[in-house]
Amino acid sequence: MSALRDALRDLSEDVFFDLLESDDAYLLVVDVPGVTAESIDLTIEDGTLSIDARRVKDRDVPDEYQYIEENRSLFFDVTLPIPKDAIPGNAETAVERGVLELTLPKRGGGETKIEVVDDADVDSSATGARDEGGDDGNGTAARDADTDTDTDTDTDTDANGGTETDNSDETTDDAESR
Repeated sequence: MSALRDALRDLSEDVFFDLLESDDAYLLVVDVPGVTAESIDLTIEDGTLSIDARRVKDRDVPDEYQYIEENRSLFFDVTLPIPKDAIPGNAETAVERGVLELTLPKRGGGETKIEVVDDADVDSSATGARDEGGDDGNGTAARDADTDTDTDTDTDTDANGGTETDNSDETTDDAESR
């Protein structure tokens, strides 16, 4: 949005504007005296807002009077960058009594929920995913690379093809037993 603020600050002192921001949108309010909805064109293309307006002289000057000096511009031509988080396709605009209001909604930057997982849950799900009775093709039982918990008395085949009888309820680390 700083590019838009800088561009607005660079406008002529004769241009009166307000730039407002909420959580959901930007609101640009520009005084365009004498301008109607029929005499203004707004376009947004490639991240740039173009405002082209012309003041309509809606009053007839009585025959006995003539303009000596007119101190209001007949044309208003401004090009402004729009903020990167604005949604140009959903812009809304209105002109009433010489005041242009342009609303640019913001992209949804809502909350993102991040799930926090307990380390114990991660460890138990990895152990539960182990292939308990699988075979690696060499006749040896598939085993988890990190740990093996054996809680009953049985005979296992080790990686070297030998057998081992385990009568304890201890957890052994494969790395230590090799």
